[in-house]
Amino acid sequence: MLILGIETSTGASSVSFWSDRGRVGGMTVARERGHVEFLMPAVLRTAELAGVSIDRLTGVAVGLGPGLFTSLRVGVATAKTLAQVLQVPIVGISSLDLLAFNVRFTPKLICACVDARRGEVFAAFYRQAHGGVHRLNDSSTWEPKALAAEVISRDEDVLFVGNGAVVYHDELGEIGEVATGSSQYPRAEALCELAAPVFAREETTPLVLLEPLYVRRSDAEINWERRGVVIKRPDRVRISKKAMEGRA
Repeated sequence: MLILGIETSTGASSVSFWSDRGRVGGMTVARERGHVEFLMPAVLRTAELAGVSIDRLTGVAVGLGPGLFTSLRVGVATAKTLAQVLQVPIVGISSLDLLAFNVRFTPKLICACVDARRGEVFAAFYRQAHGGVHRLNDSSTWEPKALAAEVISRDEDVLFVGNGAVVYHDELGEIGEVATGSSQYPRAEALCELAAPVFAREETTPLVLLEPLYVRRSDAEINWERRGVVIKRPDRVRISKKAMEGRA
């Protein structure tokens, strides 16, 4: 087994390779723009440092968001393109699930939240379950004050995780604990760990059905709609022959 994980839903994008022995290599890049230019080179460089070849991949896993629209589209499109070119199965996992997995050992109610810009966060609630986490509701968009009111209404200890909780610490930090450090970002390593048993059960997703979890429309779509223009989202990215020839 050799899985490639790609997670680009936040400003800390990451790639990771995972085998039967666990993590064999990974890279995290703090970057909110230019994912088309850096993502494939990051995959190839990570493969080189880990001493693996992407030709040996048995599956591709990708974080589906919600998160930053452009980087999320690039990450999912790149993962789908690689899966198609290499003819391997693909698995998509919510990026909020990955955040909650970062703090899976807490007995507290978990609220995973990502900064959604426009004064909002993408959020979902979780509980610890069998060494992992169980999501209690679908991902949705919240104003921080409304999310705080929802947490207060649940009347239990809560652990917030994600950059949304850091950005809106004034609203959320007073009613619960806020996780800090690397746990505030979804990681490709956790993505691979969660995807591995899904691949083993052969519960993969047909390539044509795999889509990002946008939750809401982007600013660009709203602005173009006002002008009567329809935006078509690409589901593939072009990977140059030169880039593929440089794979480890």
